[in-house]
Amino acid sequence: MFDLRALVEAGQVLAYVVVTLIIFAECGLLIGFFLPGDSLLFTAGFLASQHIPNTDTPFFNIWLLSALCGIAAAVGPAVGYWFGKAVGPRLFTREDSRFFKRRHLQTAHEFYERHGGKALLLARFMPIVRTFAPIVAGMAAMDYARFLIYTLIGAVIWAVGVLWAGYFLGSTIPDVDKYLLPIVAVIVIVSILPSVIHLWRERQKGDSDALPEYRANADQADPQVVLRDR
Repeated sequence: MFDLRALVEAGQVLAYVVVTLIIFAECGLLIGFFLPGDSLLFTAGFLASQHIPNTDTPFFNIWLLSALCGIAAAVGPAVGYWFGKAVGPRLFTREDSRFFKRRHLQTAHEFYERHGGKALLLARFMPIVRTFAPIVAGMAAMDYARFLIYTLIGAVIWAVGVLWAGYFLGSTIPDVDKYLLPIVAVIVIVSILPSVIHLWRERQKGDSDALPEYRANADQADPQVVLRDR
């Protein structure tokens, strides 16, 4: 991950913008699946508890940061939902590229089919799935009111919650900055663990990257024919 401390020292407003845009992109834009949401939120929260060298100014204002990241974590999935609803199952026929992998979409779909609307909450703590889950919900024409409820709750639990976890740690443990890198490394490992376990299980079952049977019907106009709202 980039040096967030150096970014703040280069320009505090710029740092707020960058953090907000990254959280927005990772929560619902196809190109955002590789972004470091969990570690970024925790590190930003930690820095909010620390002061810029030789000043009494914190790296971030925790209240402003919470508001910005909370909004970004709610608006991002909303954009993903409407994108999924507009594009529909045709997205499954899109060729793989540097910023899009069909297997990621398939993983999110399977997760949604298994957990229904709750997937929007659970996926908050699963990189990659977090990005694609709102898109799949849109493709399934999930009731938008239900979608918003899950999305808003998830934004508070994940974005604001992880921020404050970092802030609390930085505020209560002396000299914790010495251990920040190992702590962030653990967060990254824990955050990707569910995806790794899922891929391992798929490989154990001998599954290939084959798409579900509804791919053959991807040209249908109504996504509800192919994907069901859960």
